[in-house]
Amino acid sequence: MPELLSTNDLAPKFSIKCDGNRNIDTNTINNPYIIYFYPKDDTPGCTIEAIDFSSNIDFFNTNNITIIGISKDTIEKHEKFKSKHNLKVLLGSDISGAVCEKFGVWVEKSMYGKKYMGIERSTFLINSDNTIYKDWRKVKVKGHVEEVIKFSKEMLNIS
Repeated sequence: MPELLSTNDLAPKFSIKCDGNRNIDTNTINNPYIIYFYPKDDTPGCTIEAIDFSSNIDFFNTNNITIIGISKDTIEKHEKFKSKHNLKVLLGSDISGAVCEKFGVWVEKSMYGKKYMGIERSTFLINSDNTIYKDWRKVKVKGHVEEVIKFSKEMLNIS
C-alpha cells in the first residue's frame, strides 16, 4: 500500500474516463482541482455528497476549480446517477482501482465484523502547482462541502 498522501505532497498524476465521454488527464489541468472519492453511485451518503458539490458548482466554476468525483462504478452507472440527481460535477470511473490506490483510498474496511476492501470516502483539494493543499479522510458527508469551500477560499485568498 502506498504511503498516505497529505498536505504539501505532490498529487499523483492520472488519466481517467469520465461521464459525458470525457477523459481527464491531470497533466493538462492547470488550475486547482478537487478529487473526491466515494464508495458507490446512488447510495445515501454518496448521493448527498454529490448533490452538495453540485449545489455549489457556481462557486467552484467562478473560481476555476475543477471537481471530479471518483468511484469504481462504470461510466453507464455514472450517467444514470448524474441524470437521476441532476448532478453538475464530473464523475470518473476507476474500475481497475488504479487511481484509488495511487491516492491510498482503497483500504480494508469492516462491517458487522466482516472485513472487505473498499473506497474510503476522501477528498483532496489540489493547488494549481499539483500540491495537495488539504486532504480529508474518512469523510462525514454532513457539512463536508462547506468545509471544502472554506479551505478553497483560504487557498485562493478570497473571502
